[in-house]
Amino acid sequence: MILKIDDMKDYKRILLKLSGEALQGSNDFGIDPDAVKQFASQINSIAGQGIEVVIVLGGGNIFRGLQGMATGVGRVKGDQMGMLATVINSMALQSGIENEGGKAHVFTSVRMEPFAEFYVKERAQEALRSGKVTIIAGGTGNPYFTTDSAAALRALEMEADVLLKGTRVDGIYSDDPEKNKDAVRYEKITYNEALEKRLNVMDMTAFALCRDNELPLIVFNMTKPGNLQALLDGKDIGTMVY
Repeated sequence: MILKIDDMKDYKRILLKLSGEALQGSNDFGIDPDAVKQFASQINSIAGQGIEVVIVLGGGNIFRGLQGMATGVGRVKGDQMGMLATVINSMALQSGIENEGGKAHVFTSVRMEPFAEFYVKERAQEALRSGKVTIIAGGTGNPYFTTDSAAALRALEMEADVLLKGTRVDGIYSDDPEKNKDAVRYEKITYNEALEKRLNVMDMTAFALCRDNELPLIVFNMTKPGNLQALLDGKDIGTMVY
């Protein structure tokens, strides 16, 4: 399946994956209100055009499961703490979207009422159809799985047309562009090519889910205002993996 950049403007339902670090903005930890506001504005803009938006957030700005092992917390407990961090981020983004005039609903992969509704695919799709940005928190609900894997899984379950991974860099590079100024950005690359080149796009579970189910993935810089809209307008932004 070969996709063109111009095809992006035809997407009706997207899954947007945001890292927890994206929400911390220029801070070293936590949630930056300005970053939340900027993301909420971009998301509301496309949702207002009738595009159905599903969001999965990471929690690295608050806690990473692997961090727990270094402090004596077991892997399972550490991952559970990381899941809770994604719920905090999701509630913050929901508030940001609503404060900017949009509508959003948070689901969680483990029961956490009254903070959010337990995730059931049909209920989440109802929220989408009613015009709400649908945020699914808590990762997969299981330890040993990253939020990238959760994003791939939810994109497939929710029947998204594409998975958009919003990062702090403008696509996939041959090397880390923050460390190597000679790194080259790819406009398009196949899943198999990315594997052969050992490019660090997503964890292998997420990568395999996308590849095996022919779900296109686009990695782009979400921290630049207007990039989400430009991407969906078909502009040459980010890197497409297909």
